[in-house]
Amino acid sequence: MYTVDLLGPGDHRAVLAREVRAGLADSPKWLSPTWFYDAAGSELYTRITRLPEYYQARTETAILRDNAADVAARTRAETLVELGSGTSEKTVPLLDALGAAGTLRTYSPVDVDAVTLDAAARRVAEAYPGLAVWAVRADFQRHLGRLPRIGRRLVAFLGGTVGNLSAEARETFWRELCGTLAPGDAVLAGADLVKDTGRLVAAYDDAAGVTAAFNRNALNVLNRELGADFEPRAFEHVALYDATSQRIEMRLRATRAMRVVIGALGMVVEFRAGEEMRTEISAKFHRYRLERELTRAGFALGAWYTDPAKDFALVLAHVPEDPARPGTVTERGPSRTRRA
Repeated sequence: MYTVDLLGPGDHRAVLAREVRAGLADSPKWLSPTWFYDAAGSELYTRITRLPEYYQARTETAILRDNAADVAARTRAETLVELGSGTSEKTVPLLDALGAAGTLRTYSPVDVDAVTLDAAARRVAEAYPGLAVWAVRADFQRHLGRLPRIGRRLVAFLGGTVGNLSAEARETFWRELCGTLAPGDAVLAGADLVKDTGRLVAAYDDAAGVTAAFNRNALNVLNRELGADFEPRAFEHVALYDATSQRIEMRLRATRAMRVVIGALGMVVEFRAGEEMRTEISAKFHRYRLERELTRAGFALGAWYTDPAKDFALVLAHVPEDPARPGTVTERGPSRTRRA
């Protein structure tokens, strides 16, 4: 097992400070969802994926299990790179299928949290003897050009994480990812699909309050890393669906007027009672929208995998061997749904 740290001891904190200063000085206020994922946040997210309201995780897993062998046959990947890998639980069907196909040599999980990344990489290394595990602590929005370049690659971007990027950020991300991959390399991206508003909101506002704790955990990160004095319980968790932008927005709403000091920034932030601060967006997709984004970035479409209810999808695309000859998409679904 190998570990590469592209963030460095001061880089993570410097980026946090820069983004927090920009977001809390803006109107309306916002925070980047990147800062949810410290060790506590990663554990809370794992709990979220097991909630009855959160259909995304189990549906994506079912689609992966049904179609991983097809992905392996199409990509013949020697290296599997997983962006935003977290605990690496999501990628097990791909590891199994690529291993069974006899092509996989290296797995490279990429995440910002060192503790979660190290634990996950060690578990995979133990579970798959003979597989080289090259863990990379990095921000996938900044370090795409420095990802491992070993043989034919498949980049997995699972969990619907692509929806956490704004439309402008997705355009930049897809273009840069396509530019850093070699002809024949592929990407497998998971995306939540547009559906009933009630189901969408419930997935981000569960009855047990786990998502609310996850949302407030961003304030715990700021208190610890930047010497802030937020009172997390003084903020209400809010989840709503913006039908115009076709996205969920998570926010934190101040329950009273308050004055927050962020010591490391020498910054004082005023909140009005009822003022909301956006902490996450999660875009929902129609098929044409996601495929259009990929083809505009230079990818050739390969396959579209979904479940019977068309709740969630995985799209497979690759960098064409001949850029002048775009590929065609193959429908692979609905798959058989296996409920957890």
